[in-house]
Amino acid sequence: MTDTFSQFSVLSLYSAMGLYAVAFILFTLDLSGLASAKARLARIGLSITWLGFALQIVATVLRGIAASRVPWANMYEFAMTGTLMIMSVFLIVNLKWDIRYLGAFITGLVLLLLGISATRYYVEVVPLPPALQSYWLVIHVFVATLATGFFALGFALSLAQLLQERRERATTDKQASRWAWLSRLPNSVTLENFAYRLIIVGFVLWTFTLIAGAVWAEKAWGRYWGWDVKEVWTFIIWTIYAGYLHARSTRGWRGSRSATLAMIGFGAVIFNFTVVNIFFKGLHAYSGLS
Repeated sequence: MTDTFSQFSVLSLYSAMGLYAVAFILFTLDLSGLASAKARLARIGLSITWLGFALQIVATVLRGIAASRVPWANMYEFAMTGTLMIMSVFLIVNLKWDIRYLGAFITGLVLLLLGISATRYYVEVVPLPPALQSYWLVIHVFVATLATGFFALGFALSLAQLLQERRERATTDKQASRWAWLSRLPNSVTLENFAYRLIIVGFVLWTFTLIAGAVWAEKAWGRYWGWDVKEVWTFIIWTIYAGYLHARSTRGWRGSRSATLAMIGFGAVIFNFTVVNIFFKGLHAYSGLS
């Protein structure tokens, strides 16, 4: 029965990836302006994204049932859950603000992460390591992945802000035409405000992640802080975003400089999730690849 659930989990995940790929194409066509009925393409893309999201939920739940635990024990499962959170934040925030113009970036990012994890880091269901056999796993990892979802959206908005600023500074018709596709997006100030509000939420969640991780470390290893590489990078990420929020509240650091800092912060998150998990050895080496 375990093998059956695991196989259906994989099938559901690949089906979700197929739908995300279709949605990515539709979002890209809508953004580029190369197709007619552009607004309809974006709506269809969003509907297909919701279907893919539902299938990814099924894949994650089936993996958990197959393992008889939360599916957060290795790189494959981290990627499955982390991208699910990124997609959930995008879809839920889209109910409040119309951010379909980020659809190509979000579906593209999720596709890339899922594709790499499914083809290179897939492992069979295995029991949890002793240190992970705690209710703190549910709390700590869930909040961390939720924070990552908000940071991912903040990154996308900050990137769009930088591009929009270049369009707004265009002084010739040729320069303006190069960035014409950005006319479908809000102005740079609006994009910056959206990013700031989302990153605040992500920062609060990441602060809780840092504190909860210290409490869990004391229960698992008898100390709150031990300079393990994962702990260090979690703090580095917190410091970068704390610097972003401080800089953003200072008039001289609004605009491109604060947006760049927000993008550096998300780069650190991706580095922490990929390079640190795979190539660095330590107490948090739960990639499942060894």
